[in-house]
Formats: sequence, C-alpha cells, structure tokens
Amino acid sequence: MPLDDLIDRHRDLLTQARTAIGARTFFSAYPESPSPRVYGETAAGEGTAAYEARLGTEWALPTPGARGQVATERSPFGPELGVRYPRLPADADAVGTLMSAAGAAMPAWRRTGVDGRSAVCLEILARLHERIFELAHAVMHTSGQAFVMAFQAGGAHALDRALEAVAYAYAEQERMPASVEWEKASKRETQRMSKAFHVVPRGVALVVGCNTFPTWNSWPGLFASLATGNAVVVKPHPRAVLPLAITVEVAREVLTERGFDPNLVTLAAEDPADGLAAVLAVRPEVRIVDFTGSSAFGRWLEDNATQAAVFTEKTGLNTVVVDSTDDIDGLTANLAFSLSLYTGQMCTAPQNIYLPRGGIDTDRGRLSFDEFGAALAAAVRDLLADDTRAVEILGGVVSDVVRDRVDATAGRSDLVLASRAIEHPAWPDATVRTPAIVALDAGTAGGSGDAAEYTSECFGPVSFLIGTDSTAESIERLSTTVHQHGAMTASVYSTDPAVLDAVEEAAVDAGVALSVNLTDGVYVNQTSAFSDLHGTGANPAANSCFTDAAFVTPRFRFVATRRHLP
Repeated sequence: MPLDDLIDRHRDLLTQARTAIGARTFFSAYPESPSPRVYGETAAGEGTAAYEARLGTEWALPTPGARGQVATERSPFGPELGVRYPRLPADADAVGTLMSAAGAAMPAWRRTGVDGRSAVCLEILARLHERIFELAHAVMHTSGQAFVMAFQAGGAHALDRALEAVAYAYAEQERMPASVEWEKASKRETQRMSKAFHVVPRGVALVVGCNTFPTWNSWPGLFASLATGNAVVVKPHPRAVLPLAITVEVAREVLTERGFDPNLVTLAAEDPADGLAAVLAVRPEVRIVDFTGSSAFGRWLEDNATQAAVFTEKTGLNTVVVDSTDDIDGLTANLAFSLSLYTGQMCTAPQNIYLPRGGIDTDRGRLSFDEFGAALAAAVRDLLADDTRAVEILGGVVSDVVRDRVDATAGRSDLVLASRAIEHPAWPDATVRTPAIVALDAGTAGGSGDAAEYTSECFGPVSFLIGTDSTAESIERLSTTVHQHGAMTASVYSTDPAVLDAVEEAAVDAGVALSVNLTDGVYVNQTSAFSDLHGTGANPAANSCFTDAAFVTPRFRFVATRRHLP
C-alpha cells in the first residue's frame, strides 16, 4: 500500500528530530504534563477507563507458537492485574513457529525503504501518544512508579527516546546514496556502471523488557530495529507485561492497516519459570538483542548470544564526589530528591557518596563528615515529611528483593538515616519505603575498608556515605570503581576549578557521564532525550547508549549491486 500520505504526515516531525540529534539543544515532541489544558478534559478519564477495562481479561493479541495463557502481574500498589496473555513455551516447536513467522514478515518490510519504514514507526508513536494515559496506568501498576512519573518517564519521555532512535536510524541509513552512476575514464574507453546500495536488516530482533522502566528502556531498541528493517520479538518482564503488550498491539494495528504482516512485531509472554529470554536469545534467527537488567544476565547474553549484536544496559556503582560547596542547602536538597525519586529504583540513582573524613568547606562554614551526613539526612526527611507528598515521589517498591534489601538496614549502628515505611493513602496494600543512608569507610592508606559493601550494587533506596582520606582519594575511588564495576552516572560538588577538572578527567577516562554542582531543578538520575546520552558503552555498566549512531548501525548492513550502463 502506498505510504506517501503517511510520509507527508510525519515529515516535519522527522525533520525536527533529525535536527535535534545534531544540535543537542532542548527538543521534545510529546508534552510531559498530564494537565487537561494540554491533553483535554476527557483524556485522563478515558485513559483510566481503558486501563481498567483490561484488568482480569484475556488478551486477544495472537502470538505465533503460543499455547495456553499466563497471568503474572501484581501491582506494587497492591491489586492483581489478572490480564491473561498467550504464553510462548520455551520449547523448540513453539519458538521455531514464532521465528518463522517473524522472518517471513521481513522481506516486504525491507523493500519498503527508509522513508516508508520511518513513517510507519512515527505513526505507531503517534498512536501510542494517543493512549498515553492508559499507558501511564499500565506503567504505574507494573513498575511501582507514581502516576505522574509513569506518565512522564513511561509515556512522554519514552516516546521522545523512541523518536530519537528513529531519527538516528534514518540518518545512518541515508548516509549512503540509494544509487549512483559511476564512470571511470581510460585511454581505451570509459567504463560506466549503475550501482545500487540496499539497506539489509540483520534479522529478527529480541527486546528483553525490564520491570522498572518497561517502555523507556524497551522502546529505543524496538524502534531502532524496526526502522532499520528488522522484525521484533518483544519479551516482557513477567511482572511488567501490559505496557509492552499495548505497544505490540498498537504496532500490529498500524502494520495491518498499511498492508504489512503484523508478525513484524510480536509479544512473547512467559511464565516466570520458563527462562524464555535465554532460549530466544541464542536462536540462530535472532541477530539483535536489546536487554536492560542485571549484570549477571547481561554478561551471559554478551558471552552466549554470539550470533547477535547484543546491546546491554546492566548495573553499576553511581558515584558522587563531595569536595566543597557554596550552597549546602541546594546540594543536600538536590541529592535528597535523587535518592528518593522512585525509591532509588533507577539505574542512574546515586549509590556511593565520597566525602573526606575531615569534612568539607561550605557556605555555612566547615562541616564535619558527620555534620554533612546529618544535613543530608535532614534534607531527605524534610522532602518526605508529608506522607501524601512523599508517596508521589517514592512510588511503590517494585519487588520483595528491594524491600528486603532496605529493611535489612534497620538497626545498623552505622545508619546516617533510617528507612521508614509509609502507608499509601490511596493504595493501602502498597509497599512504600523511604531511603536509608549508611556510613562506611574507604579505608586508610589505600586499604579496602568497607569496599566489599560499597563495591556491590545495592539497587533501591540504600546509599552509602563513604569517608576517604581526601578529595584526591575520592576521585581515585570513583575512577577505580567505575573502571571495574561500571556506572551510569557520576557527579561532583566543588568550588575549586582544579578539583572539577580532575573529576571531569577521571570521569571521561572511566567512560561515565558527569554532572557538576547540581543544586537546582536538574537531577543526576534524569536525562533529556535528544541532548543527554543515557549510558556511554564505555564502562562495564552498559555496552551501548541511548542514543547514538553506534546504537543503530549494527542493526543493518549495506549490500551493493552493480551493472554496466550502455
């Protein structure tokens, strides 16, 4: 079916997005405020009703090879979702059927060309944007994010990241001309040839979704693969299926309307005991894998899915170096929010905060190590003092593992700030915890101190205030831990330009993004699409980033054909 109308419809947006990835200035295509003034008076209610209508129902979306059903989702706020999805067993027959269907859908999609594929992808994003309130509830009740964060991170910002991936995919495919007329003059005769350069997709792509950010982390890889001609199998986390099921439903709807095989995008839901991701990832048909989650499984994918281009975002030790400040209140308030947002369940949340044992200079005079800890603890308590406000910052604890981790800090003698449980006023069965801060020591004269604890990732609302001999040692610890264990973020607070330069050099050398003296409304654990890079691919925490050219170019190849011209 001709796609000229769709290409015309989305041309301006694609042009804006392509400009934005080059300029790196602020750009956002999807409003992040759920206000009725932005989305209309009825949008919120319609989205809530659409979400609630899903609960306890059988999902009608077909999956080639599926047998039986699974219902695996319980909201971190309490209720069972009860949605029953087609289950893809992890056996060879079922998986083979799915792979055959995905592969058969690709030839026509490849022949569509970069303009047509990009237009279809942008139409899918437009349809997802129309359902942003429904998606926000789905993200909220599978991840534990509070509603506004789910709307922003799981809706508007995820859409921006997906659009960014499509823009990069378009730019990289367009670098090569579709065809040229080639001439080479010689004394005897001039050779003339017609040469064509075809974009050829790698093969079936597998997206392995995560529990905490099911759309934000999955959409960039999904749309980068789809825009470059690949079929995509979406394997959600068993506790966060609904947001990605809605995604697949919308994609298949648009593909069918435009005459494409809907099996270009399929949903592979599993029972938690199936281990389906490991089975799918090593199939010979799977040539691309996108994964967000634990370091253990990320490394397993990198080591075992050798037939595929593997893109991983794993775990790391996000680090803060505190040397001095001229705004102690702004520093502690900013850190308090970063530690509290979504209960610290973000791959970018700070964990290790290094501070000289002798204290730091501030606008309130010299603060000792203990006094700084008390100021940071007070800032967290002030931020979360009102329970009704606190739950909108914290959201719900995503899993029993995270709950047990923070609860295990109770009673420690080295607590700077104890965690407390909060009863959610709207969701009495929700598990809500405030952050805990633990004081540790880096060790003297290069000793290990409490390194065994602070060099292990402690995902969730537990952070460490770590005493060092000096700021120089703090910088060295940042460099060493990022090189060895990885990090998604680093930040520094100092009034000394020489210290700032030293930390920047250490961060660049270690391959981690750095934020400097954040005291206002920008936080280390938040990144802006089209401007900030999420991850770098330059340290063990992630082998790729959202989004750069390296994120899209391995998903396709150029194949040339040539013939003589008369």
